[in-house]
Amino acid sequence: MIYAGSCHCGAVRFEVDAPADLEVERCNCSICTKSGFLHLIVPASKFRLLSGHDCLTTYTFNTATARHSFCKHCGIKPFYTPRSNPDGVDVNVNCLDGTPASVKIVEFDGQNWEQNAHSLAHKSREP
Repeated sequence: MIYAGSCHCGAVRFEVDAPADLEVERCNCSICTKSGFLHLIVPASKFRLLSGHDCLTTYTFNTATARHSFCKHCGIKPFYTPRSNPDGVDVNVNCLDGTPASVKIVEFDGQNWEQNAHSLAHKSREP
C-alpha cells in the first residue's frame, strides 16, 4: 500500500510503499530515544520525496554514514538514510498521515549498535 507522510508543517511531503501491517523498530540509542523515531526501513525504490527537498537540512555524527534529514522550518525528522541500510530509507512511522492497519513494534538495542546492526541489514533489500 502507499502511505503519504510529511513533516509537522507540511513543507516536506513523501510517499512510501509498505505493507498494510507494519513491523517497525523502536531503537534505544540516544538520537532515536530523544526524537521518538519509529523505524520503517524500506528499499530506496519504495520511497518518493514529493516536495520540500529545498526545506531539508542534514545532520550527521559519529561515522557520518547515517544522514538525518530534518525540515528547516519545523525541525521534524520524517525520514533519513540509516547507517544500517545506507542503500535504503528509514521512515518515521509517526510522520505518516494515515494510520496503518496494524503496527508491531520490535525493540532494537541501538545502545549496542555494533553488536545488533546486522539484524536490520535485510530491511532495504528488494522483495
